[in-house]
Amino acid sequence: MSCHDKLAVVTGGLGGIGTAICLRLAQEGAKVVATCHPSEQDRVDTWREDLKSKGFEVNVVAGDVSTAAGGGQLMNGIVEKFGPVDILVNCAGITRDSTLKKMTGEQWDAVIDTNLSSVFYITQPVWNSMLERGFGRVINIASVNGQRGQFGQANYSAAKAGMHGFSMALAYEGAAKGVTVNTVSPGYIATPMTAAMRDDVREAIVGGIPMRRMGEPEEIAHAVAFLADDASTYITGANLPVNGGLFIH
Repeated sequence: MSCHDKLAVVTGGLGGIGTAICLRLAQEGAKVVATCHPSEQDRVDTWREDLKSKGFEVNVVAGDVSTAAGGGQLMNGIVEKFGPVDILVNCAGITRDSTLKKMTGEQWDAVIDTNLSSVFYITQPVWNSMLERGFGRVINIASVNGQRGQFGQANYSAAKAGMHGFSMALAYEGAAKGVTVNTVSPGYIATPMTAAMRDDVREAIVGGIPMRRMGEPEEIAHAVAFLADDASTYITGANLPVNGGLFIH
């Protein structure tokens, strides 16, 4: 696989899955820019040094992907500084779990704005350039819970399902121009977030996964690298599940 000399942008790049994606795309020869929320800026230097110790230089730009103004400013700034974007990975996401009867409007809006609306805000500023240049890879990181639903996650499941709806629609618009748009839907992945779960909760989750383990961030990154590859020209509008058999459709 190769993404040699391509500019790749990974939103939510400092997260567990985002970090693995940044590292893998850099290994494949891409020039990688990670985005983070301004509240994460105190982590940037340590994060960059960690990747540098592995032999890779990854730039980080802070911005708010959850608003039209913030997303536009972020992406326009990246293009101005680094050049046209070839590969865009929409990985930024949050959770605000609650049953619907207790869910607040703020919890709903926060998840929809960050997980779903951001995909529009971040993709649109670079879309025309991809069409004009005849190459582009847009990869949206959704979730198994966008495919099957999950108790207490009406906001999250709706947002993640919506991400693939966006991918399918945009795939039609880019197909004739050499621009592919796909979704990757991870299952439960071993990240600091899942590591923080109570042991009994984590064990119950793993017990329900046919492979009897959580996935590794690198396994999601592998799927992203496959879809981002120069040779993956005939795959578009797909939703690639990476969930250990948790949901088979």
